[in-house]
Amino acid sequence: MSKPKINTEMIGALDYLEKEKGIKKEIVIEALEQALESAYKQNYGDKNVEVEFNSLTGNIKVYAVKTITDDEEAVEADSNEFMSLADARKLPHGQGYDIGDEIREEVTPRDFGRIAAQTAKQVVMQRLREEERKIIYDKYKTYENEIITGEVSREDKRFTYVDLGDGVEGAMGFRDKMPNEHYHVHDRIQVYVTKVNDDRRGPQIFVSRTAPELLKRLFEREVPEIKDGTVLIENIAREAGDRAKVAVYSNDPNVDPVGTCVGPRGSRVQAIVNELDGENMDIVEYVKDPAKFIANALNPAEVLDVIFNEDKPASENEESEETTEGQTERSCTVVVPDNQLSLAIGKRGQNARLAARLTKYKIDIKSESEMAENDQESEEVADS
Repeated sequence: MSKPKINTEMIGALDYLEKEKGIKKEIVIEALEQALESAYKQNYGDKNVEVEFNSLTGNIKVYAVKTITDDEEAVEADSNEFMSLADARKLPHGQGYDIGDEIREEVTPRDFGRIAAQTAKQVVMQRLREEERKIIYDKYKTYENEIITGEVSREDKRFTYVDLGDGVEGAMGFRDKMPNEHYHVHDRIQVYVTKVNDDRRGPQIFVSRTAPELLKRLFEREVPEIKDGTVLIENIAREAGDRAKVAVYSNDPNVDPVGTCVGPRGSRVQAIVNELDGENMDIVEYVKDPAKFIANALNPAEVLDVIFNEDKPASENEESEETTEGQTERSCTVVVPDNQLSLAIGKRGQNARLAARLTKYKIDIKSESEMAENDQESEEVADS
């Protein structure tokens, strides 16, 4: 009985894939043996067979696997699955067999090499593609929630695609694109990996330039004190491409968190502003006292007073961005000098809106004179 061989090029390919692609030889051999078993069953009909592939020589052996039994009816019904004890003991070295043992008998056909080569090529290449896809998925899964640099490759109606290497593209949706940026093919940009999905066609990687976490990662990169935990980011409120507020605090009383993030002559924060194409940055100090924190968050406006309202359930029709169903809404009234009301509110209400997101308080801003009028009216009502 001849011993079929797979082309020696296959053996070389196994070595190459293991060294260059990181695909273990054992995984490919396992797939190859499964493919050969399927090919044998399809062409010769035997069900209980095992195939052995020798990775050194390329030799293939097919073994029929039978269970030894004393049930003659079972043997007659399915001789491919069962062998009688008497027949087993007639085989060379068969005297040691007993009922229930499995016996492997080589049944390699003469023409099996041709069939094996045809079948194995298709199935093995499929397994190789699957394994390569898994390697790429595992690699990029480690980049999830991190910054990665890529090159803009193309664009369609739904996404801008960023080439991340390894023939892999990240998809950046409309909401993840900076409104002040226009992307061109071959532009190199830094993106935040928001999600990595495993798909049969290959890993699906979604990236963003607008996520607040992108800003956090940029600060970690530019400010060593954030990276080592001396300075911490409490919260970020961002309107991508326009303005962001970052609340920071220090674990070390001798370290100024705001000054540390700004850097000498503003060098650290300027590097981040440049990366985000001119997005303005307000770095404010986080303190546990909510009144002081709210005042800091409304920077650059001066705050005269912060008056907290009693917690009340969020109304059905009016819900702040930070309030979820069933929770109470935290709110306050902030008093500012008359000449700083517009500054506190900001252009199109942006400064107040970002401060509210940063502090997680609904903020009502009033001028000093307006507050005095309200107080006077309240006193008159009380007197009457």
